[in-house]
Amino acid sequence: MIKTRTWLLLLAALLLAAGLFWWLGSRRNSGSVVQVIHDGQLLREIDLSDVREPYEFVWEDDAGNRNRIRVEPGRIAVTDANCPDRLCVHQGWLSRALPPIVCLPHRLMIQWKEASP
Repeated sequence: MIKTRTWLLLLAALLLAAGLFWWLGSRRNSGSVVQVIHDGQLLREIDLSDVREPYEFVWEDDAGNRNRIRVEPGRIAVTDANCPDRLCVHQGWLSRALPPIVCLPHRLMIQWKEASP
């Protein structure tokens, strides 16, 4: 037979784990806004938690520089670019653990929005 003390410890551990999952989930959803910035100017803000269907858009300037950006629920990536090195494409999906996606030749950056104080 399991003693009452053991049951209480198991219940406390379960409640702690549930609270931790809830806290991590709420942190992920509250900071899901990304910014697409060109040459220091904000082009677009996208709340990835609001995205229901995948979509793409193309950023292009007057000089013909072009980046295709794919937005899916919870993630964003540059899928095509006409820059010489295409490093922005090879960076893959934007993750909080990684630095922003940057296309230096086109002066384009996709980053997580800074939290407001």
